[in-house]
Amino acid sequence: MQTNHRSFVAGLRGVLGFPVTPFHGDLRLNLAALERNVDEMASHPFCALVAAGGTGEMYSMSPEEIERVIATTVRSVNGRMPVVAGTGFNALLGADIARRAERAGADCILALPPYYVGAPEEGLFAYYAAIGHATSLPLMVYSRDWVLFTPEMVARLADRVPTLVVWKDGQGDIRRYQRIMEHNSDRLAWFGGLGDDCVPGYFAIGVQGYTSSISNISPRLSLMLAEAGMNSNFTRMNELMRRYVNPLYALRERSRGYEVAIMKQAMEIMGICAGPVRPPLTNCRPKDIEDIRNLLAIYKELQV
Repeated sequence: MQTNHRSFVAGLRGVLGFPVTPFHGDLRLNLAALERNVDEMASHPFCALVAAGGTGEMYSMSPEEIERVIATTVRSVNGRMPVVAGTGFNALLGADIARRAERAGADCILALPPYYVGAPEEGLFAYYAAIGHATSLPLMVYSRDWVLFTPEMVARLADRVPTLVVWKDGQGDIRRYQRIMEHNSDRLAWFGGLGDDCVPGYFAIGVQGYTSSISNISPRLSLMLAEAGMNSNFTRMNELMRRYVNPLYALRERSRGYEVAIMKQAMEIMGICAGPVRPPLTNCRPKDIEDIRNLLAIYKELQV
């Protein structure tokens, strides 16, 4: 592992905040709102912020839009913490977006799975290698959905892509992830990435941090969860899960794609500009909005 990559990994402890990408009503980028939101998020002690990740609706944007989102995020963060930039789609576009991210000032590349479902191992590895070799930046692989790695596959990918230094799990299979971590030890940094609702399991097996979409509406809650996890205070963590996290995720499970729509709607209720989601996601149904409003009344406790 390169020296600068090693120091980068050492600093990734706690919470990676995942800003949404605000859109205007006509679905154009709202970069002014993004700049304001990121400036507020970066005032909290996250270990990094992620521009154009899954919560940021990367897959609904063009490469040019993604580059603008990354550049805006970097400018708004203004050196307070690293900026991780999302990429994906396919090898050609993924590498192009990675280079754009480096040009825009990002500190790390987050590689989401390719669009093609069911690629063989060699093709999958070639995809990540294309992205990893496109820049000198450290690489974080987001293993989610159909991309199922074995412990041995992770080791082989790390051999092939020297810039790979961080693994973000999006499967939530704690048994599998624990085996991956044990087999590869401290070769990579390990993060929980499926959701705030999986935090207890992730910290129980020893991750050094997790990625949080709740960071958009309650940075304090995200940081409290990570603090409890890193201190193995599962009594405190379970209290937070029961009162705040689980009710929110019950709302998110009401419809596919709600993991972003719910967060954006909650932000709008709180007076934080987020706008609508882009297709293929859909906005919250009217019948669910009042339930979000009621839950946010409980979240006000965290503002004290």
